[in-house]
Amino acid sequence: MFAGFPNSVLFCCDHNATRSPMAEGLMKKFYGHRAYVQSAGVKHELEIDGFAVAVSQELGIELARHQVRSFDEMQQWGDDLSGFDLVVALSPASQRKALEFTRHYHLHVEYWPIMDPTGLGESREAKLDAYRQTRDQIVTCMQDRFGPPTEVEETSE
Repeated sequence: MFAGFPNSVLFCCDHNATRSPMAEGLMKKFYGHRAYVQSAGVKHELEIDGFAVAVSQELGIELARHQVRSFDEMQQWGDDLSGFDLVVALSPASQRKALEFTRHYHLHVEYWPIMDPTGLGESREAKLDAYRQTRDQIVTCMQDRFGPPTEVEETSE
Protein backbone atom coordinates (compact mmCIF):
# COMPACT_ATOMS: atom_id res chain seq x y z
CA MET A 1 0.00 0.00 0.00
CA PHE A 2 1.13 3.52 -0.79
CA ALA A 3 1.38 5.39 2.50
CA GLY A 4 1.04 9.13 2.91
CA PHE A 5 -0.41 11.70 0.59
CA PRO A 6 0.28 10.92 -3.09
CA ASN A 7 1.61 13.39 -5.65
CA SER A 8 -0.72 11.97 -8.29
CA VAL A 9 -3.93 9.92 -8.23
CA LEU A 10 -5.90 8.20 -10.96
CA PHE A 11 -9.49 7.28 -10.08
CA CYS A 12 -11.08 4.64 -12.27
CA CYS A 13 -14.44 2.93 -12.72
CA ASP A 14 -16.30 1.14 -15.50
CA HIS A 15 -17.15 4.01 -17.88
CA ASN A 16 -15.63 7.19 -16.40
CA ALA A 17 -19.13 8.65 -16.46
CA THR A 18 -20.27 8.52 -12.82
CA ARG A 19 -18.07 7.37 -9.93
CA SER A 20 -14.56 8.24 -11.11
CA PRO A 21 -15.45 11.77 -12.33
CA MET A 22 -17.16 12.41 -8.99
CA ALA A 23 -14.03 11.19 -7.17
CA GLU A 24 -11.78 13.34 -9.38
CA GLY A 25 -13.90 16.42 -8.71
CA LEU A 26 -14.11 15.77 -4.97
CA MET A 27 -10.35 15.22 -4.70
CA LYS A 28 -9.64 18.49 -6.51
CA LYS A 29 -12.14 20.38 -4.34
CA PHE A 30 -10.97 18.91 -1.03
CA TYR A 31 -7.22 18.85 -1.57
CA GLY A 32 -6.62 21.45 -4.28
CA HIS A 33 -3.26 21.27 -5.97
CA ARG A 34 -1.65 18.93 -3.43
CA ALA A 35 -1.95 16.14 -6.00
CA TYR A 36 -2.35 15.80 -9.76
CA VAL A 37 -5.71 14.06 -10.24
CA GLN A 38 -7.28 12.36 -13.26
CA SER A 39 -9.93 9.74 -13.91
CA ALA A 40 -10.51 7.02 -16.47
CA GLY A 41 -12.79 4.11 -17.24
CA VAL A 42 -12.35 0.58 -18.47
CA LYS A 43 -14.59 1.47 -21.44
CA HIS A 44 -15.65 4.67 -23.17
CA GLU A 45 -19.23 4.08 -24.24
CA LEU A 46 -21.10 6.74 -22.29
CA GLU A 47 -21.08 10.47 -21.70
CA ILE A 48 -20.92 12.10 -18.27
CA ASP A 49 -23.96 11.09 -16.24
CA GLY A 50 -26.43 13.92 -15.60
CA PHE A 51 -27.27 12.71 -12.12
CA ALA A 52 -23.55 12.65 -11.22
CA VAL A 53 -23.32 16.22 -12.50
CA ALA A 54 -26.34 17.25 -10.38
CA VAL A 55 -25.21 15.75 -7.06
CA SER A 56 -21.66 17.05 -7.55
CA GLN A 57 -23.02 20.53 -8.23
CA GLU A 58 -24.69 20.39 -4.82
CA LEU A 59 -21.16 20.54 -3.37
CA GLY A 60 -19.95 23.18 -5.82
CA ILE A 61 -18.18 20.72 -8.12
CA GLU A 62 -18.58 21.28 -11.87
CA LEU A 63 -18.64 18.06 -13.91
CA ALA A 64 -20.74 19.10 -16.92
CA ARG A 65 -17.66 19.62 -19.10
CA HIS A 66 -15.93 16.40 -18.01
CA GLN A 67 -14.45 14.52 -20.98
CA VAL A 68 -15.06 10.79 -20.55
CA ARG A 69 -12.02 8.67 -21.38
CA SER A 70 -10.80 5.11 -21.10
CA PHE A 71 -7.45 3.69 -20.06
CA ASP A 72 -6.74 2.93 -23.73
CA GLU A 73 -7.48 6.53 -24.74
CA MET A 74 -5.21 7.82 -21.99
CA GLN A 75 -2.37 5.77 -23.42
CA GLN A 76 -3.17 6.78 -27.00
CA TRP A 77 -3.11 10.44 -25.95
CA GLY A 78 0.29 9.99 -24.36
CA ASP A 79 -0.67 9.91 -20.70
CA ASP A 80 1.89 7.87 -18.79
CA LEU A 81 0.06 5.54 -16.42
CA SER A 82 3.35 4.77 -14.68
CA GLY A 83 3.46 8.41 -13.58
CA PHE A 84 0.64 7.97 -11.07
CA ASP A 85 1.60 7.30 -7.46
CA LEU A 86 -1.78 5.78 -6.72
CA VAL A 87 -4.61 4.24 -8.74
CA VAL A 88 -7.92 4.05 -6.89
CA ALA A 89 -10.35 1.57 -8.43
CA LEU A 90 -14.01 2.22 -7.63
CA SER A 91 -15.45 -0.90 -9.30
CA PRO A 92 -14.39 -4.54 -9.59
CA ALA A 93 -13.82 -4.26 -13.37
CA SER A 94 -11.60 -1.22 -12.97
CA GLN A 95 -9.66 -2.95 -10.19
CA ARG A 96 -8.94 -5.89 -12.51
CA LYS A 97 -7.87 -3.51 -15.29
CA ALA A 98 -5.64 -1.49 -12.96
CA LEU A 99 -4.03 -4.66 -11.62
CA GLU A 100 -3.24 -5.71 -15.21
CA PHE A 101 -1.13 -2.55 -15.52
CA THR A 102 0.96 -3.58 -12.52
CA ARG A 103 2.54 -6.21 -14.78
CA HIS A 104 4.13 -3.41 -16.82
CA TYR A 105 4.25 -0.47 -14.42
CA HIS A 106 5.08 -0.04 -10.77
CA LEU A 107 1.63 1.14 -9.61
CA HIS A 108 -0.03 1.11 -6.22
CA VAL A 109 -3.67 0.09 -6.63
CA GLU A 110 -6.33 0.49 -3.97
CA TYR A 111 -9.91 -0.73 -4.24
CA TRP A 112 -12.73 1.31 -2.75
CA PRO A 113 -16.03 -0.64 -3.08
CA ILE A 114 -18.27 2.22 -4.17
CA MET A 115 -21.91 1.53 -5.06
CA ASP A 116 -22.90 1.95 -8.71
CA PRO A 117 -26.02 4.17 -8.57
CA THR A 118 -26.98 3.81 -12.23
CA GLY A 119 -30.31 2.07 -12.65
CA LEU A 120 -31.35 2.58 -9.03
CA GLY A 121 -34.53 4.41 -8.07
CA GLU A 122 -37.78 4.88 -9.92
CA SER A 123 -38.39 8.61 -9.51
CA ARG A 124 -35.99 11.46 -10.16
CA GLU A 125 -35.67 12.09 -6.42
CA ALA A 126 -35.00 8.40 -5.69
CA LYS A 127 -32.29 8.38 -8.40
CA LEU A 128 -30.72 11.52 -6.94
CA ASP A 129 -30.73 9.91 -3.49
CA ALA A 130 -28.85 6.89 -4.87
CA TYR A 131 -26.27 9.16 -6.50
CA ARG A 132 -25.91 11.13 -3.27
CA GLN A 133 -25.22 7.87 -1.42
CA THR A 134 -22.48 7.06 -3.94
CA ARG A 135 -21.03 10.57 -3.67
CA ASP A 136 -21.06 10.36 0.11
CA GLN A 137 -19.38 6.93 0.05
CA ILE A 138 -16.57 8.46 -2.02
CA VAL A 139 -16.29 11.38 0.42
CA THR A 140 -16.02 8.97 3.38
CA CYS A 141 -13.38 6.79 1.71
CA MET A 142 -11.45 9.84 0.55
CA GLN A 143 -11.37 11.47 3.97
CA ASP A 144 -10.50 8.15 5.64
CA ARG A 145 -7.58 7.74 3.22
CA PHE A 146 -6.32 11.34 2.78
CA GLY A 147 -7.57 13.12 5.89
CA PRO A 148 -9.88 16.10 6.25
CA PRO A 149 -10.20 18.51 3.32
CA THR A 150 -7.34 21.01 3.15
CA GLU A 151 -8.50 23.32 0.38
CA VAL A 152 -9.56 26.72 1.65
CA GLU A 153 -12.97 27.77 0.40
CA GLU A 154 -12.79 30.69 -2.00
CA THR A 155 -14.79 33.72 -1.03
CA SER A 156 -16.28 36.17 -3.50
CA GLU A 157 -15.57 39.81 -2.85
